[in-house]
Amino acid sequence: MAEELSGGDLSRLRQLNALAVIKALQGRPSLTLTEVAKRTGLSRASTEDVVRELLQKGWVAEAGATAGGVGRPARRYRFRADAGRVLGVDIGGHKIRTVVADLDGDVQQSACVAVTPEMGRLERLEAVDRAVAECLEGAGLTGGDVWASGVGTTGLVDGVGRVVLSEALPEWTGVDLATHLRRLAPAPVLVENDSKLAALAECWRGVARYAKDMVFLLAGLRTGAGLVIDGKLHRGFANASGEIGALPVLGWIRAQEHLSAANGEAGDVFAAARAGDRAAATAVRRYVKDLALGVSALVLALDPQMVVLGGGFSRSADVLIDPLKRELDRWCIRTPEVLMSALGDEAVVLGAVRLALDDVEERVLDGRAPLVSHL
Repeated sequence: MAEELSGGDLSRLRQLNALAVIKALQGRPSLTLTEVAKRTGLSRASTEDVVRELLQKGWVAEAGATAGGVGRPARRYRFRADAGRVLGVDIGGHKIRTVVADLDGDVQQSACVAVTPEMGRLERLEAVDRAVAECLEGAGLTGGDVWASGVGTTGLVDGVGRVVLSEALPEWTGVDLATHLRRLAPAPVLVENDSKLAALAECWRGVARYAKDMVFLLAGLRTGAGLVIDGKLHRGFANASGEIGALPVLGWIRAQEHLSAANGEAGDVFAAARAGDRAAATAVRRYVKDLALGVSALVLALDPQMVVLGGGFSRSADVLIDPLKRELDRWCIRTPEVLMSALGDEAVVLGAVRLALDDVEERVLDGRAPLVSHL
């Protein structure tokens, strides 16, 4: 428990206790001091001190009192999810998605701008600007109202928000997304690979909420992977974990070619396979075989509890999951559970929201989070 820490800085201890109380209140209508103390493991006196401080800062509000019983009614407290807002951005090949969410992560406003894979850097960044502006305007906010922004993009991303390598989008290598987004919303901007953010979202609000070890497979016009190990998103030393598709022998680079060779859009090929078309079924089977090689390598290395199939092709999971399981059975010592994403096309942008919320919570811990008593 946070209160049992010893020998540490008292200021740090107060920050840890504050975050513990916020976590206890988040996502619940309200709690009494006794209930908060029970959930956090703090003493009643410490809980009262922390709640008083959070009331002054505007993170917590009174929510009336508990009626009935003997004696004075117990006061109840709630987390003020409306105290601040975060921005999530998903920069894809075909769409730019943006959402504004409250501090509970509940989406308040969204916007989507169509783009094409062939667009150059400037055109795509202009589309990002339009999507962000539309979303903020719809929410009645300005960029200054945003506490943190999370951004998802294809490619390898460094620790300061720059794309260091992208083969999927033209002129995208080298773009400094953090600096660009700070022009629109000056609060901290966190940038991450889209597969990793989708994995983060799936563990937060998807089918992997109770999985400590998971492989997220982003299946679409390109293939990527995000890894969760021991309940945490695994980035690797240089943020390049999961880039197993870089090995040509595993087939992820060519996998989509099987679908295009079937003379149709991927969705049409999946639909035809579903309807019993033999040529389409063959194309899907070849696609899955290539997909399964890389997935098998990750499964053998990590021994995950589950593999989650997401991305644009996850809508056709009914024709993909069973063949994928059969291929994994061929190569893996133990085949994990294989599930379809619960979040679909929203996974990356929701992962971006979670990334922004994590940053806000970190600033609670070090005392740099905004004070909201003026609201």
